[in-house]
Amino acid sequence: MTGTLQKRPASKAARQETGVLVKDMKVSRGMRAFRVFNLAFLLVVVFLTVYPFLNIVAQSFSSEGFINAGQVNLFPLGFNVETYKLILADSTFWNNYGNTVLYTVVATAISMVLTTSFAYAIAKKDLKGRSVFIGIAVFTMFFNGGLIPNYVLISSLGMRDSIWAVVLPNAISVFNLLIMKSFFENMPRELEEAAAIDGLTQYGVLFKVVLPLSKAIVATMVLFYAVANWNSWFQAFLYLDRPELFPVTIYLRNMIAGVTTAGSAGGTAENVGQIAANIQSVTIVLTVIPILCIYPFVQKYFFSGVMLGSVKE
Repeated sequence: MTGTLQKRPASKAARQETGVLVKDMKVSRGMRAFRVFNLAFLLVVVFLTVYPFLNIVAQSFSSEGFINAGQVNLFPLGFNVETYKLILADSTFWNNYGNTVLYTVVATAISMVLTTSFAYAIAKKDLKGRSVFIGIAVFTMFFNGGLIPNYVLISSLGMRDSIWAVVLPNAISVFNLLIMKSFFENMPRELEEAAAIDGLTQYGVLFKVVLPLSKAIVATMVLFYAVANWNSWFQAFLYLDRPELFPVTIYLRNMIAGVTTAGSAGGTAENVGQIAANIQSVTIVLTVIPILCIYPFVQKYFFSGVMLGSVKE
C-alpha cells in the first residue's frame, strides 16, 4: 500500500443512479421557454396591477393643465402640492382619519376574538351540535336578512350614530372562519392532550399552546379584517348621521361625489381649479398609505397562513 488512500470505484448501480439524477437536473428547452414566458406574463400582470396606483400618485402631484389634458401617466407633470397642503390643513380630514383608525382597531380586535373562539370550538369533532353551528355559519354566506331588516335591527338596538353600528354588524367573516377552523383541525391533537395532562384548562390550552403556534393564520386574518374595515364605508354611510363620526372613506366618498367642493374646503379662487383636478387622487393616496405601511410586516405570514388553513391532510 502507498501512503495515500485509494478511492474505491463506484458500483454500476451507483453510477447509473448518479447519471439519472444529473439527467433530471438538466433543464430542457421547453422548460426554459416556459420559464421565460411565465416571467414575461407575470411582469405584464404586475405592471397592469401597479400602473393604476402609480398613475394616481402621479396625478396627485401634477398640475391642473396636464391632468385635464390627460397627459399624466407614470410620472407627475408640473409638480404641485397645493391640494396636499389643503387636505392636510383640513381638520375634518384628520378627524375622519382618526375615526377610521379607531374603527379599524376596535373592529379587527372584536372580529379576531369572535372568529378565533368560534373556529376553535367548531374545530372540535366531539363538540355536540357541531354540524348545526357550521351549517348556521355557512347559511349566512348565501342568505341574509336584507338591507331594510338590518337597518331596523341596528336602529332598534340603539346603535345608530355610534361606533357599534360600524364595528359589530360584520364582526365575523364566514370565509375567514372556515379557514381558521381548517387550520385548527389540522393541529396535532397530542399537543392539546399533553397540555391538558399538565393541568391546563381549555382556555389555557387555547392561549398557551394553540395561539402561539398559530401566528401565521392569526396574522393573515388580522390583515384580512384590517383591510376590510379600513376600506369599509357603506356601514358608516348607512348608520352614521353626524359628520364628526364619519370615517375617512366617507370623506373620500364625499370628495368623489362632489358633496365637499374645493371652495367649501378652503380653496381660494386661484387654486380651486387645481384642487378640483386632483383632490380625488390626493385623498386616495393619503387613505391607502397606512395599509401600504402595515402590509410588508405581515406579508411573510400571508401565503403560509392561507395555505395552512386551506389544506386538509
